[in-house]
Amino acid sequence: MKLENYIRDVEDFPKKGILYKDITPLLKSHEASSMALDLFIEKLKNQKIDKVVGIESRGFMFGILLAQKLNAGFVPIRKPGKLPAETLQSTYDLEYGKDTIEIHKDAIQPGEKILLHDDVLATGGTAAAACKLIEELDGEIIQINFLLEIASLNGAKKIDKYPKVSLLNY
Repeated sequence: MKLENYIRDVEDFPKKGILYKDITPLLKSHEASSMALDLFIEKLKNQKIDKVVGIESRGFMFGILLAQKLNAGFVPIRKPGKLPAETLQSTYDLEYGKDTIEIHKDAIQPGEKILLHDDVLATGGTAAAACKLIEELDGEIIQINFLLEIASLNGAKKIDKYPKVSLLNY
């Protein structure tokens, strides 16, 4: 079984000229999603992880599963106004403007070992903003995971100081 067989190309989504890599076929396959989860765990090389941080919203899917497998807590990073307690914010550039993400101020304790997870690494803006938030809370980023990476967009350059795992590269 190859994970790439479970990624569907959708033309002109979310706008004309974009070839979208859809992970939902992988998510609906128990075998493929289990394989992806096992590959992520294997890549951690038995490192101690205190918290898995998942980026809204598709970073939550494997993020929670990884946290359970690693006996770690799970922390969501969300869009503004979605978290109920006091937050830290990070704003970053997109191709077409700016966006902001937030984390609870009490989500990570100083020195905790963090695994950051998201579904896709494209331009790297969201991942870099998430790293900034984790570091503001004095968390130590052990690794950043992605189901897939669109290498031609050079997003890895924005997070190149951290160990990174991408199961699929396009």
